[in-house]
Amino acid sequence: MARRVVAPTRFDAAYYARFYGDRRTRVADAASTRRLGEFVCAYLRFLGLPVREVVDLGCGLGHWRAVIAAQFPRARYTGVEVSDYLCRRYGWQKGSAVDYRHPRPADLVICQGVLQYLDARQARAAIDNLARLTRGALYLEVLTRTDWEENCDRSVTDGAVHLRTGAFYRRLLRRHFHACGGGLFVRRDAGVVLFELEHAG
Repeated sequence: MARRVVAPTRFDAAYYARFYGDRRTRVADAASTRRLGEFVCAYLRFLGLPVREVVDLGCGLGHWRAVIAAQFPRARYTGVEVSDYLCRRYGWQKGSAVDYRHPRPADLVICQGVLQYLDARQARAAIDNLARLTRGALYLEVLTRTDWEENCDRSVTDGAVHLRTGAFYRRLLRRHFHACGGGLFVRRDAGVVLFELEHAG
């Protein structure tokens, strides 16, 4: 099932005011991103993955930048956005998860709430591109059909997206990554040993 998708040009000031600014309608804020980021960064330290280079695709207002600065103060953070409005306001690099290129592979790639806005062909290309960009680990969050039907708060979640099954994403991700749970995926060639029950599936 696919829903009408918001065009990239619609990621304007009004979109971010609704989903990230207004306390009554925002889907996430800096505090929730900080809690999530503390978990992700602690898991990376547990796995022994060094984090010196971070690429955040669809970085939005840049909440992850503060997390990385606190958790890995020596890491270089690059925020990437398709939104012209955010690039002008925050100075992010203009780019898409589908085809963004970075000068070197990143130890951590973040892609939160992006892939559901892409059609199936673009989503497949984006996952291949995320694998090219990632040297160590990927944090990925995508709204799925089950999430829309059972898990999310629809009053604050953008439903004008492509709702696909989790199996669609897992099938594409497992070619490049081991799933560790919590939205964290480690590249298969990263040299990380995961015990059997540490795999999420």
